[in-house]
Amino acid sequence: MTRYRPPQPKSSAYITKAGHAALSQELKDLWIKRREVTAALSAAAAEGDRSENAEYIYRKKQLREIDRRIRYLQKRLDELIVVDQPPSNQQQIFFGAWVELEDETGECVTYRIVGPDEFNVEKGWISMDSPVGRALMRKHLDDEVSVQRPAGLMRYAITAIRYTDNDG
Repeated sequence: MTRYRPPQPKSSAYITKAGHAALSQELKDLWIKRREVTAALSAAAAEGDRSENAEYIYRKKQLREIDRRIRYLQKRLDELIVVDQPPSNQQQIFFGAWVELEDETGECVTYRIVGPDEFNVEKGWISMDSPVGRALMRKHLDDEVSVQRPAGLMRYAITAIRYTDNDG
């Protein structure tokens, strides 16, 4: 058995203005945290034997994780496309749309189509790369959508499309 894993498929490069600002702020915060961790690492290294120094080992691991996230964010922020305007055709589902769906049982759910870097299940934000997001893209009001889920095939009817946040 090998440790080879095929590379992940490239995710969409779209992001909302607020999502881009949040990732930029995270990058700034990581640089500040990195300074603190580096200082703690230097203090732990000065204590002597590094092979048995739990603080030193922990700080090295923490620094590695911070550096990995910083590298990812720097590369990702350069390739992202900020979408801050609604599309000209607001009767069709595109990036940034709030979509209200009704399932076969009559239960309604509302999702917002966002980029893969900012999805949040608690807020109802789903990635445009998710199965539901892909099925909804370019659909119109009153269209039927089928989504294959682990629980089985789900059918939804699109009952509303909007490009403004009524909640906030």
